[in-house]
Amino acid sequence: MHNTWAQIHVASSTKFCCCAIFFAAACWSGAVDAAEIAVAAASDLNFAFKEAAGVFEQQTGTHVKLSLGSSGNLFSQIQNGAPFDLFFSADIRYPQKLEESGQAVPGSVFRYAVGRIVLWVPNRRGLPSPQQGLRMLLNGAIRKVAIANPKHAPYGRAAVAALEYAGVYGSVKDKLVLGENISQAAQFVESGAADVGLIALSLALAPAMQQAGQYWEIPQEAHPPIEQGAVVLKNGHNRVSAQAFVSFLQGREGQAILRRHGFVLPDALRP
Repeated sequence: MHNTWAQIHVASSTKFCCCAIFFAAACWSGAVDAAEIAVAAASDLNFAFKEAAGVFEQQTGTHVKLSLGSSGNLFSQIQNGAPFDLFFSADIRYPQKLEESGQAVPGSVFRYAVGRIVLWVPNRRGLPSPQQGLRMLLNGAIRKVAIANPKHAPYGRAAVAALEYAGVYGSVKDKLVLGENISQAAQFVESGAADVGLIALSLALAPAMQQAGQYWEIPQEAHPPIEQGAVVLKNGHNRVSAQAFVSFLQGREGQAILRRHGFVLPDALRP
């Protein structure tokens, strides 16, 4: 009888320990989930957001999991249920469409910056100076011009508009090499797969790009403004931390990071 009671006691204790371990593991897992947000961001934000995410994580302990790509492709992923907490687009119309379709938190769309586009030329012998402007693309030494795909990348659409504004699109359209997004367009020209590129100022300001080449800033009037907008998504798992990241970017430190990476802030555009 004593042995039977001992066996029951051991079994009960073992069951209790297993439950306790399971409960602790569940709580720990929940804590990890609560300490991470998934952010879909346009690829022109690559360097700016890596810096911003690092500062935010140091201050809050919340890890920012970045998924970079063209705004159009990220928009399609979100439409199909991708579980992002936030979407930072290079075209504010995509977040607005998500809000209209009920996939975003109502009233959470905001414009966070206006992007700038530049003509970037690597330091290679025989290439003309970018200070000549877009008409330099007519030079015979320029055989391939990298831009982002205008079908789903706002910077690609801005590039085409700028070429049309300069009156050179018809002459250079056969030279165009399309990147999946603006980061890939920059990689094409940096690697030598293209001779020059129309890329985001935020990428041209990266240390490696500044050392490898020089850029000419395309006039703002040459293309429609690249109004960049963001939104909090309903399909996310951490709305509180998502809103905290938004507040960080709208605060003094976040604004300074965006400005340092070549973005025009909304306040700077107001009369």
